[in-house]
Amino acid sequence: MKSKQDNHSAELQRSMKSRHLFMLSLGGVIGTGLFLGSGATLNGAGPGGAVIAYLFGGLIMYLVMVCLGELAVAMPITGSFQVYATKYIGPATGFTLGWMYWLSWATTVGLEFTAAGMVMKRWFPSVPIWVWCILFIVLLFSLNALTTKSFAETEYWFAGIKVSAVVAFILIGGAAMFGFLDMNGKQAPLFSNFINNGGFFPNGFSAVFITMMAVVFSFQGSELMGIAAGESENPQKTIPKAIRSIIFRVLIFYVLAIIVIAALIPWKQAGLVESPFVTVFDSVGIPYAADIMNFVILTALLSVGNSGLYVCTRMLWSFSRSGIAHPVFGKLNARGVPFNALLISLSFALLSLLTSVIAAETLFVVLLSVTGMAGTLTWISIALSQYNFRKRLIKSGGHVDELKYKVPFFPLIPILCFVLCTSLLVFMAFDPAQRSSLLFGLGCMGLCYMYYYLRYKRNDKHAISFKEDNSADLFLKEKA
Repeated sequence: MKSKQDNHSAELQRSMKSRHLFMLSLGGVIGTGLFLGSGATLNGAGPGGAVIAYLFGGLIMYLVMVCLGELAVAMPITGSFQVYATKYIGPATGFTLGWMYWLSWATTVGLEFTAAGMVMKRWFPSVPIWVWCILFIVLLFSLNALTTKSFAETEYWFAGIKVSAVVAFILIGGAAMFGFLDMNGKQAPLFSNFINNGGFFPNGFSAVFITMMAVVFSFQGSELMGIAAGESENPQKTIPKAIRSIIFRVLIFYVLAIIVIAALIPWKQAGLVESPFVTVFDSVGIPYAADIMNFVILTALLSVGNSGLYVCTRMLWSFSRSGIAHPVFGKLNARGVPFNALLISLSFALLSLLTSVIAAETLFVVLLSVTGMAGTLTWISIALSQYNFRKRLIKSGGHVDELKYKVPFFPLIPILCFVLCTSLLVFMAFDPAQRSSLLFGLGCMGLCYMYYYLRYKRNDKHAISFKEDNSADLFLKEKA
């Protein structure tokens, strides 16, 4: 008899608790996009435009999360939206989406190592960046190679640090905004910065659409919950709870944070030099404000790298089981970790890091374009998969009441989600700065479709496997 680590069909362990699942999704959303990018958003769209952009991003995230929630509760499998796209849109779409998403996260992981090394230069200017890169590579590899629980626990604390920083910022900034804390002798601004210097939309309302892409990208990462669902305890209870919590708290964190930033920092001064968090903490006399935020940003970078490596590993493991990657990547070690998938994911992350040096104007630009496109395409596929899932459920004689978690106002929610997410790609086409990324991303998508049809189309037996969970057959009553 084969041992567990040699068994290709061995299952991942369901060891993630509800708190792990919640923090994984929350940590995927709260990152450098908020700590650093919020200042640029305010500078580009103005105070009113920045708030609207974040509200719009939060709305799309809500639509995506409820669509993903219905699918993930019905079918809590590690392949998540790639599996759903394969089954409810088409095998070629599932193949293309899966590999583009894997490629995007592998590229992101490589970038996080360099960014984290650059952050460390503030404290250790004489130590080369590559030394820190190696240290962080070993750290994140070790965390992911131990057990799923060790990864989840680490990510829980990484996310906790980021959340604490945002809560502290909102409380301290809010107190300064209304005059409860002194700002270097300045009068409490209240909402004056929303009115002065051009008002709500100093650069015109069209500027909101230009900055909206960056804002929505900062919300992407919440879909990680779907991938982790395959290793969560009692997903029928933990997933709905995580969805309700993350939607409410992310909107509160992001919207309140951007209101505080817009109230305390004139839009013309935002995003030009440093993080708006540092600016606010400095203005109220918080000692070592820059160092505190440097540590938080370092935590955010390591959190993204940690989550990204986990995502790449689980996606590659799922690819192996569905037949679009070599079977060797489907094997688990004695601790229940897809070790081979982890090794190849880390290796590609390091290769993408290398391309940022030796092929920065060619291959690296393409990889970054895929990274920007993959998240939006994933959200589009989630909406379409949920729509087709519900339609097929009803057509096959199933009952919506059997679903433990249901998308409200069907079919309005998935249709609205699909339209809004697709509109993001249209916005990219009209923005000269993002047009090349759109073209490169579409080109990569076309190549993936072409490869699939050349490699797999002749094999009619190629289909996704649901050995992980039979709930899809339970709901849809499909015959083998």
